[in-house]
Amino acid sequence: MTDTTIYTARKIITMNPNQPEVTHVAVRDGRILGAGPLEKLAPWGEYVLDDRFADKILMPGFVEGHAHTMEGTLWRNTYVGWFDRTDPDGRVWSGLKTVDAVIERLKEAEAEIANPDAPLSGWSLDPIYMNNQRVTRHDLDRVTTTRPIGVLHASGHIINVNTRALELAGLMRPGVNHDGIPLGEDGFSTGEIFGMDAMTPIGPHVGFDRAMTDCDEQGLRDYAKLCVRTGVTTCTDLAARLSDDSVAMMLRVTGEADFPACIVPLRIFFGMSAAEIVAYAQELARKSTDRLRLGRIKAVADGSIQGFSARMRWPGYHNGAPNGLWYTAPDQLSDLYHRALAAGVQVHTHTNGDQATQMALDMLEPALKAHPSPDHRYTLQHCQLADAAQFRKIAALDMCVNLFANHHFYWGDEHYRLTVGPERAERMNACRTALETGVPMTIHSDAPVTPLGPLFTAWCAVNRMTASGRVQGEGEKIGVAEALRAVTLGAAYTLHMDHEVGSIEVGKKADFAVLEDDPTTVDPLALKDVSVWGTVQGGRIFAAENLA
Repeated sequence: MTDTTIYTARKIITMNPNQPEVTHVAVRDGRILGAGPLEKLAPWGEYVLDDRFADKILMPGFVEGHAHTMEGTLWRNTYVGWFDRTDPDGRVWSGLKTVDAVIERLKEAEAEIANPDAPLSGWSLDPIYMNNQRVTRHDLDRVTTTRPIGVLHASGHIINVNTRALELAGLMRPGVNHDGIPLGEDGFSTGEIFGMDAMTPIGPHVGFDRAMTDCDEQGLRDYAKLCVRTGVTTCTDLAARLSDDSVAMMLRVTGEADFPACIVPLRIFFGMSAAEIVAYAQELARKSTDRLRLGRIKAVADGSIQGFSARMRWPGYHNGAPNGLWYTAPDQLSDLYHRALAAGVQVHTHTNGDQATQMALDMLEPALKAHPSPDHRYTLQHCQLADAAQFRKIAALDMCVNLFANHHFYWGDEHYRLTVGPERAERMNACRTALETGVPMTIHSDAPVTPLGPLFTAWCAVNRMTASGRVQGEGEKIGVAEALRAVTLGAAYTLHMDHEVGSIEVGKKADFAVLEDDPTTVDPLALKDVSVWGTVQGGRIFAAENLA
């Protein structure tokens, strides 16, 4: 019996400049034996010719360089986002346009909970679209005053809670002194909790003891369904706590024969010293498997722009809001960079505001001088407001960027109107500037902040269209080919995985996104509408329609 299968397709887009398009790809032992015309593959020996993809388009499996598997777990909570959204089983949930609508959906969910002591958890709240209305504990008390409620913002950097939750966390007292816990006129918490440091103690009381950063077993399986539905074969989990129990679960689940993706979790720099987390990352790396790649670190410098917790340089927020929060102090980040570079451990750093980006650059430069590290590929995640000078410095430091292209659509209008004003909104997520300054670049969804979907993310970078239909930042658009490279080889490069995935060429994993239409020939405005049939991961075939 032959162990080689040759697949034929309408077109195979390889991301290999030596042969950008082919008609056949040969697979053996989960890897690509070769790509090209059938007559060039046949000499490898006996094979089975498989034509199930004869009318499909094959691309390298998409590589999502910034997402969180916790989305799979969040779907078991109550979705209260502004936009319609599809869950792992394919059901579309309608978006909610008012605080009253959010309260009503929470009331419906609360009525279904039998245990009177169980918390009510919601997610993806986005009040910036509701005239930036503050959602307070008093609003959530309209749902219930006896059951704790926690509602995670779309950004993941804020959680709103009711009075009962504050009581259980010991925070329902006057004069709480914490930058992440604003107080009302009565001296008590408003119920808005900002930042990981403030959110972590209250999370267990409102159902987010784990899902603010990590998935559980069912959540990981559900997230894998989203990967298949969107053509993703390699996906980061960019800010997991990676406890011993969590790692054991992920090793077991990803090791199952039918698990359809490679997961790349990064341990968040929180709750450990720099020395401790670098040593832990090295320990984790030794546990890596083919479908679970461990050993990287994620640092978080600041918060979110639309949550007004990102750190901004002068002139600050357009609406006059106070500057955001430092999640990691400069000296802590410097210590991490020095120790991680010395140990050969890769660090990705979340920087939303331009002041946070500058801080990361200022901390990394002396660390690199102390510990020269060719090919380190330290990556700035989001890096949304970097200007041209900062991109030149990023290039000089041999860093990569992973830009949040989806922000153009989801919050572009609000950035223009409210958070940063027209000029900075038009240069946000500057993909063209990154490419022109020679910075290795990818783009991302940050799921669950926005839905997982690399073709949609590519559409955002190509068209830079806001939810209202405006083009925002014509000069920062990139072409379709550049966007498709960003969500394949571009992301793989930032993970030191471009030798394994990101293109269809001999020796790499047989990871393919199987598409119904050709993204290189459709109108660029239709790029987001290209249908995904499913995936091939390590030579194993997963059809979206067959997901259980």
